[in-house]
Amino acid sequence: MSAPIRLGDLNPASRDADLVAHYGDPLGEQRLMATEAAVVDRSNRGVIAITGPERLSWLHNITTQHLLALAPHEGTELLVLSPHGHVEHHANVVDDGETTWLDVEPGTAADLVDFLLKMKFLTRAEVADVTADWALLSVVGEAAHEQLGCLGDALPLDRLAPPHVEPVPGPKFASASVAARPTTVYSTVALPGGGWARRHEDRVDLLVPRGSVDEIYRTLPVPWAGIWAYEAMRVAARRPRHLSETDHRTIPVEVGWLAPAVHLDKGCYRGQETIARVHNLGRPPRRLVLLHLDGIATDEPPASGTTVTADGRDVGFVGTAVRHHELGMIALALLKRNVPDDAVLMVGESTAAVDPA
Repeated sequence: MSAPIRLGDLNPASRDADLVAHYGDPLGEQRLMATEAAVVDRSNRGVIAITGPERLSWLHNITTQHLLALAPHEGTELLVLSPHGHVEHHANVVDDGETTWLDVEPGTAADLVDFLLKMKFLTRAEVADVTADWALLSVVGEAAHEQLGCLGDALPLDRLAPPHVEPVPGPKFASASVAARPTTVYSTVALPGGGWARRHEDRVDLLVPRGSVDEIYRTLPVPWAGIWAYEAMRVAARRPRHLSETDHRTIPVEVGWLAPAVHLDKGCYRGQETIARVHNLGRPPRRLVLLHLDGIATDEPPASGTTVTADGRDVGFVGTAVRHHELGMIALALLKRNVPDDAVLMVGESTAAVDPA
């Protein structure tokens, strides 16, 4: 393995500047994720711990997810919306029976804690930013689940079932026809040294004490991979990332967050009216697409936020652009809904095309 190349040395302005970009072979690291498994340091994510007997009912009332039935050792996703329904925060969630853990985008934990404290009133819940103490790692790939036995002989890996995702109901569905439970449930298990493992469709996330990261790397029988490889696989899977594929106007349905993070029949919460109106009318203003950037004339992917045009008109923006080991240069982009799949698009001075799949 080559010496790690820090992303900050290549792109100091990146939110992931503190992470390793690659270990000498970013395309090879992607192939490992596609066929076997690799472990990625994502320890720049913010971590929030919420304790107290009313933590879940309180979060249920102020976020998009149905949390009253979230059982101990289950995870899910949630959003915090503005009063107009725009995405302000996206969080992955785990409840271990005593603490509800939220992991969020780098640099956003302090703002989310501030919002939660302002909404607490007399609620019996305590909120703390514990990013300095806890780190998130991801074991990515088809064999990720099978690699965790080395973390503890008694680790109940049989409890790490694949995610369960409820189907999104059609417009104007009958009240109470949606199950009163989280729309997505991730299985989790407690780790022997503290923290937990949470199984997603394409990876297993590990929350571990920050001081034990090096030991985890030595213990796991899988190679290391950088954040470049992780992001390439994420883009190819069309999974949005908050603040990359979102802006101040983004509503959840535009980026595909209804299924994993929004319960459509849980009562009122901030932004709920917009969610219901757009779901019932079926006309969100924009949509998330995968672009093939075959016409890019340089080796460097376009920067996040680069304008996408069609016939000289601005029709959207590039979120994350990457070089994929099979697909070549690709990007997630948020485009106006009326842009057809066969439109000739321009990203800067280069051509791009929507992947109709």
